[in-house]
Amino acid sequence: MSFTVSERSTLFFDNPPSVAAFASVVGKKEGEGPYGKSFDRVEQNAYFGQKSWEAAESTMFKEAVTTAIEKGNFRTSDISFMASGDLLNQCTATGYAARRIGIPFLGLYGACSTMAESLFVASLLVSGGAKRALAATSSHFCSSERQFRFPLEYGSQRPPTSQWTVTGAGAVILEKEGKGPYITSATAGKVIDAGVCDANNMGCAMAPAFCDTLLSHLTATKSKPDDYDLIVSGDLGHTGKRVASDLLKQEYHINIDKVYSDCGCMIFDAKRQDVHSGGSGCGCSAAMLAGYILPQMKKGHFNRVLFIATGALMSPTMSCQGESIPSVAHAIEFSNM
Repeated sequence: MSFTVSERSTLFFDNPPSVAAFASVVGKKEGEGPYGKSFDRVEQNAYFGQKSWEAAESTMFKEAVTTAIEKGNFRTSDISFMASGDLLNQCTATGYAARRIGIPFLGLYGACSTMAESLFVASLLVSGGAKRALAATSSHFCSSERQFRFPLEYGSQRPPTSQWTVTGAGAVILEKEGKGPYITSATAGKVIDAGVCDANNMGCAMAPAFCDTLLSHLTATKSKPDDYDLIVSGDLGHTGKRVASDLLKQEYHINIDKVYSDCGCMIFDAKRQDVHSGGSGCGCSAAMLAGYILPQMKKGHFNRVLFIATGALMSPTMSCQGESIPSVAHAIEFSNM
């Protein structure tokens, strides 16, 4: 293994995995947002040519994976492993897509933190000897609503703190050697429970986990917020982003505002699109990473980025039983070195 463990949660890669290729696929609403032109494909039909929302998400995921492979001039046989997951029970979208892709599959679930978790695992696989590994995830507004809240036909009202699950997928291929960007370090987060029980306020539930992982990573790497061109959280949305920023200032006397963005705030236009507190879903951070952040690093506009995807590990069953929402966040540091 070519990595070094610092403290108990951060890994430093002695031979940092290189980002070889990446791709993003999103739905119509996401394509109408501020970064619509950044994505590889914008699908106008929410069904993606399928008969169900779940099959649509599976097709979208497959499209992101195959596009990343094509952009890297690879074949599926060139990829040793695929670490991926989604929001649905039994990782339905990615598992069903994997049967058509033909790459050895490691299914993961970290809720909306899944993109960072899959990058973490893929980095370990490459460091452990795999020539290439693919990290990917997806989410779909309609399939997620059906599972976690109410079917669309119910027409439930959404409070201001609620977020819009992004219809999107992102895929990133890592390899042993290449031009970069590189993953230089990664921090696994602890599960944090702030006692929030409102499933329509996931940003507030996830904000403490983001802060905890950020602090752990800064401590382990002996770095400061200003050392980064960008610190980006997965999908706290507008409400969660404010909570995280205020918590860091009040409890830890750390101000990250100059370099801090959130994928859930970026992907939609809050004034023009009716998404309340912004975007959510593991496809949110995946699409923004593969569609905007990594391309900006390739161009040299960003040289050091800390990507922290956040996940609310909620279960509809447990929520109905009055349980609070445990959350987790994982950090991946990208650098052009």
